[in-house]
Amino acid sequence: MANDNKRKFSSIIVDGVAQAPSRAMLHAVGFSDDDFKKPQVGIASTWSMVTPCNMHINKLADDAAQGVNGSGGKSVVFNTITVSDGISMGTPGMRYSLVSREVIADSIETVVGAQGFDGVIAIGGCDKNMPGCMIGLSRLDRPSIFVYGGTIKPGAKHRDIVSVFEAVGGYAAGKVSDAELKEIEDTAIPGPGSCGGMYTANTMASAIEALGMSLPNSSAQEAVSYDKEADCRRAGEAVMNLIEKDIKPSDIMTRKSFENAITVVIAIGGSTNAVLHLLGMAHSANVKLELDDFTRIGAKVPVLADVKPSGKYLMSELIEIGGIQPLMKVLLDVGLLHGDCMTVTGKTMAENLAGVNPYPEGQDIIHKLENPIKKDSHLVVLYGNLAPTGAVAKISGKEGLLFSGNARVFESEEAALAAILDGTVVKKDVIVIRHEGPVGGPGMREMLSPTGAIMGKGMGKDVALITDGRFSGGSHGFVVGHVTPEAAVGGPIAIVKDGDPITIDAENKAITLGIPQQEIETRLAAWVAPPIKENRGILAKYARLVGSASEGAVTDKF
Repeated sequence: MANDNKRKFSSIIVDGVAQAPSRAMLHAVGFSDDDFKKPQVGIASTWSMVTPCNMHINKLADDAAQGVNGSGGKSVVFNTITVSDGISMGTPGMRYSLVSREVIADSIETVVGAQGFDGVIAIGGCDKNMPGCMIGLSRLDRPSIFVYGGTIKPGAKHRDIVSVFEAVGGYAAGKVSDAELKEIEDTAIPGPGSCGGMYTANTMASAIEALGMSLPNSSAQEAVSYDKEADCRRAGEAVMNLIEKDIKPSDIMTRKSFENAITVVIAIGGSTNAVLHLLGMAHSANVKLELDDFTRIGAKVPVLADVKPSGKYLMSELIEIGGIQPLMKVLLDVGLLHGDCMTVTGKTMAENLAGVNPYPEGQDIIHKLENPIKKDSHLVVLYGNLAPTGAVAKISGKEGLLFSGNARVFESEEAALAAILDGTVVKKDVIVIRHEGPVGGPGMREMLSPTGAIMGKGMGKDVALITDGRFSGGSHGFVVGHVTPEAAVGGPIAIVKDGDPITIDAENKAITLGIPQQEIETRLAAWVAPPIKENRGILAKYARLVGSASEGAVTDKF
């Protein structure tokens, strides 16, 4: 069996007399003699019954395999893990969420590297699946494509998972009855697919499409639909074309393409998690990307999508008017996108968008450039004596641009949530939740439970919340996350005391602890590192390896 350029990896595994044992093993899993002559494509499936986001992905993996096998390749499906943010939210289990991004990346790299696949398709559904898949693909740098598992259909009365979190706050405030809470719980999640607003899953799917690593419209298809099945089959065909042309992630994931992804995330009003994940993905792709790039790009890119959590519409409604492709065409036409970036179609971004039709007249989901929801980015990178290396706020404008109040400090998410629900937190409080960063958590939990409770109690404009943890894409209100350095490594957030004045100024991109600098230095000098929370297992390993959130919270930066 001859080596050839299309089989540069699999030929090492299956060619020649010495590899007869390898072929024997592969015969047992369904390989024929002819299959050994074909390029092998690994299909990384994140299927599990852990969460509705991923419960259908086994079928999508089969569809992708059909596309590969029908195009002259040999597909091999394998699994990686998923955890559910929505289910673990507000519990100690949420510490494993961001950790799972690294496990997914490591496992894809491990399987593909060991098995010698010539190309890879990765299919992700829940939040960390997507950046985890992308980090793995970029490390391997073999012809690859990402497929989004698709968004969930809306629940009854236009509900989604955030409706449930906010109903908990409404219940605590006496605005939602027992019966209403039960009805919302029973109807918000109607079936398979990722959370329905422009939360982290739909944000990252859109970012990856803008990056050029998934097929056009892959981000804008419902999980259970003919379009999503066809997307998977086309991905199988497309990866064979990438193998033929030797187009790799390093040819696609360039600095310009990351700038395209940032631009689209801003235009759609996407999740703050996109900052963390794009920084992590850029690191894996050896692309220089920094927090300040989000500020630079955000100064000229408006928010145009009126989508949840701050807006009205769900992803399914954006799908009905054409998804993000018409939006990208508008951005390209006014010079806000780089059209010369290569994509997984084998064509440039401009070539992909050339025939895209505009949105239908009368729709109000995507605003026109001359009538933006916000004239510049909602993702605001803040600096100051409370966050010397940066923090990330999600400011839609609806909550205002300036908040001053007094600190009410909590050492965990659970303590803060209890205080919000029992009325301890009052107007003009700046809730400070610390020791929830990548090291301190460990794992940098999302704070959807506290922010959902705040909104449900009708306090969205009355209090602010800052944390060295993260926020769900479903969070909204006056919230600041990713405060760095984090408390566990001695960042200034560690020495904040109850009653300290704090000002968050989104317009001037500043977050300030209003006490004298000498007092800050005195407190920091007296600070003692907290004991390590975990001494064994994956959380302990993560805490020892993980870097700052301001650099993507990666675990392989040595």
